[in-house]
Amino acid sequence: MRFDLITIFPEFFVGPLDHGIVRRAREAGIAQIHVQDLREFTKDRHRTVDDRPFGGGEGMVLKPEPLFEAVEKLLGHGVGSAEEPIAPEPGTAILLMSAAGRLFTQETARRYAKLERLILICGRYEGVDERVAAHLATEEVCVGDYVLSGGELPGAIVVDAVTRLLPGAVGNEASTVNESFSEYQGVLPTATGGRGTILDFPHYTRPAEYRGWKVPEVLIGGNHAEVAKWRREQALEKTARNRPELSGENG
Repeated sequence: MRFDLITIFPEFFVGPLDHGIVRRAREAGIAQIHVQDLREFTKDRHRTVDDRPFGGGEGMVLKPEPLFEAVEKLLGHGVGSAEEPIAPEPGTAILLMSAAGRLFTQETARRYAKLERLILICGRYEGVDERVAAHLATEEVCVGDYVLSGGELPGAIVVDAVTRLLPGAVGNEASTVNESFSEYQGVLPTATGGRGTILDFPHYTRPAEYRGWKVPEVLIGGNHAEVAKWRREQALEKTARNRPELSGENG
């Protein structure tokens, strides 16, 4: 799978994408990651990528021209205009990382992992010209209900979450099945008749006792059925305690 990250800070990605599963996936040819400097598509000597918004307001907004041209260069063809729109390529998603986007979830990551290519636009300043969101990006994506300085961190999060779902990226692929938000962890009916999800169960390792805190006896007894039951109960309890909204109980 190929990832393209469009940013005004290409050096940002030198660290986050050079470690762990993402690094191994790159070395194995499972994931190809290309970082594109947006300023290469500016026309003035100051390499200007932003401008003041029409109608006034605080801050600056990323201009549409360099973003459209950057994506077109990566795709190898134009993306059309209002008069002659061009349909997006199948197997490719163009993501605008934006606090105004749809929430990125594990299900979103699973959907992206089935694609061939993700182009991620990392926003900055007060936002991005709306024509980018409406006519260039295929989706706006938000990684959480908070505001960051730019789209680079969210972009790295998406790359990491999707890469670890690619076949062969994780040494033990069961690791991506039995974890929080996984399909294996399952769903549960919500108060509104919908489907919620469950967090991962607690994990313990040696020593069996540490500073007076003991590993639950059920995990040591060797009864696999009882272990499975205990883990399910603990996962439900942790979900209710830490993320009650996942079960739909709080709205």
